[in-house]
Amino acid sequence: MSLWPKRLSAIAFPLIEQPDRGLQHPQHVHLQGLWHRYDGAAESAWTLQGLDLCLRQGELVGLLGPSGCGKTTLLRLIAGFERPTRGSISINGREVAGPQRWLEPERRGVGMVFQDYALFPHLSAWGNACFGLRRSADTSRAAWLLELLGLGGLEQRYPHELSGGQRQRLALARALAPAPAVVLLDEPFSNLDVEVRLRLRSELPGVLSQCGTSGLIVTHDPEEALAICDRVGVMEGGILHQCASPRELVQQPASPFVGRFVLQGNALLVSACSPTSVTTELGSWQLGQLGDLSGMDPSALTVLVNPEALQLEADASGDAQVLGREFLGREWLVQVQQGELRLRLRLPLEQDWQRGQRCRVRRRLRATALLYPGAVPLLAQPRQ
Repeated sequence: MSLWPKRLSAIAFPLIEQPDRGLQHPQHVHLQGLWHRYDGAAESAWTLQGLDLCLRQGELVGLLGPSGCGKTTLLRLIAGFERPTRGSISINGREVAGPQRWLEPERRGVGMVFQDYALFPHLSAWGNACFGLRRSADTSRAAWLLELLGLGGLEQRYPHELSGGQRQRLALARALAPAPAVVLLDEPFSNLDVEVRLRLRSELPGVLSQCGTSGLIVTHDPEEALAICDRVGVMEGGILHQCASPRELVQQPASPFVGRFVLQGNALLVSACSPTSVTTELGSWQLGQLGDLSGMDPSALTVLVNPEALQLEADASGDAQVLGREFLGREWLVQVQQGELRLRLRLPLEQDWQRGQRCRVRRRLRATALLYPGAVPLLAQPRQ
């Protein structure tokens, strides 16, 4: 459910003052040391904690994280619907929120696209697209956007006469028509069917690039964020764990949480360690590079194992049991319970595992993992 203000006509779609375009700023949006707590909340109930983030011109950045982690609050702060408790926000090189500065939402040069479109039913597609423009403003950009987004010829239709995908395109055109510095997208594709969602999300980066507008998109879908975003930020409990390119997130997640949430990795507790190896519920792992764990507390260490590094063996007396499986197109994502440990494995389609089936979890030959803190590479040691 969206947490944006309900008076959309007065607040969410103001007549945006055009930002000064005389200077080009490589950091279109700069968030520094943001802390936020809602009025009346306990002193320790921070929705954001010391968050730093930059968006470059034309860049699309995704925000991932579980419900309640602060993603929508961050959008509200940038838009000007909330004030930060500490820290500052700059857009196009101009501070819009800080200890001694506050700029109203309509003066920030920010566009918004909502999950439920929030189109005005009494206005045509053309009227909606031009809503954020002043009466004397040039409407050629709105016309260009409608053509760019495949809505040419539909200008006189009303929202109820458009498909879901067309309504979402119209919402995007309306947000971009006043030439905002940044557009904020709050789960914009979640109400669309799969085919339309895939097509629209693949078009979004190109549209933003042609408009020279930065984009910040909130989504719960790691696959979506990794597929279309230049960088992806992963949040938990108001903390930004990592913001990096999709390749960096996949190859070197900054924390076990990032690995679990983005890659569905398995976090294993360490029961013992030597100077060059650690022991987990799935066996021992050797440091894959020079290192020394002497004096380390095993309870402070975590091993992250990707689902692809594990396999199953059918065994009626095995210590693990299949909980269920999900079809991923070319493979299964199988969930397995082994004692207190719940594991996720990616397995070939030809392996027909059934719910309740007993089995044993094995590491693949030369399976690798990462040791935290530090994301230190590990290599599986053969069982003795």
